[in-house]
Amino acid sequence: MSAMLDSVTTDTPARLLNLLSLLQTPREWPGSELAERLGVTTRTIRRDIERLRELGYPVQATLGSIGGYRLAAGKAMPPLLLDDEEAVAIAVGLATAARSAVSGVEEASVRALAKLAQVLPARLRQRVGAIDAATVPLPGGGPVVDPEQLAVLAGAVAGPERLRFDYRAADGARTRRLVEPHRLVAAGRRWYLVAFDNDRDDWRIFRVDRMTGAQATGARVVPRELPAADAAAYVAAKLRPQADTYRAVVLLQLPIGEAKRRLGDARVDLEPVDQVRCRLRTGEDPLEWLAFRLLSLGCEFTVEEPVELVAHLRRLGERIARAAGNPAAPPGG
Repeated sequence: MSAMLDSVTTDTPARLLNLLSLLQTPREWPGSELAERLGVTTRTIRRDIERLRELGYPVQATLGSIGGYRLAAGKAMPPLLLDDEEAVAIAVGLATAARSAVSGVEEASVRALAKLAQVLPARLRQRVGAIDAATVPLPGGGPVVDPEQLAVLAGAVAGPERLRFDYRAADGARTRRLVEPHRLVAAGRRWYLVAFDNDRDDWRIFRVDRMTGAQATGARVVPRELPAADAAAYVAAKLRPQADTYRAVVLLQLPIGEAKRRLGDARVDLEPVDQVRCRLRTGEDPLEWLAFRLLSLGCEFTVEEPVELVAHLRRLGERIARAAGNPAAPPGG
């Protein structure tokens, strides 16, 4: 029986590649399951595992009923085996990282992309090329951060342990800070550290490009509860301009299906009125954003509430009319 199984997969190099591909997934594989996947005996699996170890792959084995094999982190990174979708995703990610806000990552990304391009099959190079040709990056010019400092911050977050650094505020004032880091948040071309400031006994956000000399102290801390749903929400709330916000109810001259398509992933509620109309209920947003969102839908609509949005749209319409050269539009909008 074992001879019949081993005869199914007699190409040892190909079998080793298939085995390595399975081991690179983040789980433990029982020897019996690997044998079944590859059509060989468990004895052959044990021999193949030893061959991989001789080649420098750090394959770990655990005993017991739930034990198995897994690929562990070693001293050097072994070659990765990627499927088509993974290879395309990495190539696109590297191309994007080449325009990163992390100092030094651009050149490293270009080198890695060049290496990957050499081994990509023609069909995948075409897919990556098509995505790159169809994508136009918005010119940056924003601040960049030191990748080594970013690594220090990430390590302190993972610890978690207290962190010291010098910080330059927006007005140029410089201070030495001692914080308990919570999370790093990437927002556009800026990175922020969300942390509890020990000296000020309160939560703060720090722009990473304004930080220098970041150094973990080695003092472990118990994670504190952030006063927000998550770090991204906390940063967004702190960066959002303080302005009055409103909930709007609007009758759209659109079928509900088309309204959903035009609104995309916007966090709103829609309910059908009839076959050609639907009612939109928004979250709390400034009047300027509500007006922009409604006008960008490209349809007729009636604002049912709030009256402040009606007045804002009226002033906006008068301003647009004057800009278009309509002398009848009243001034002062």
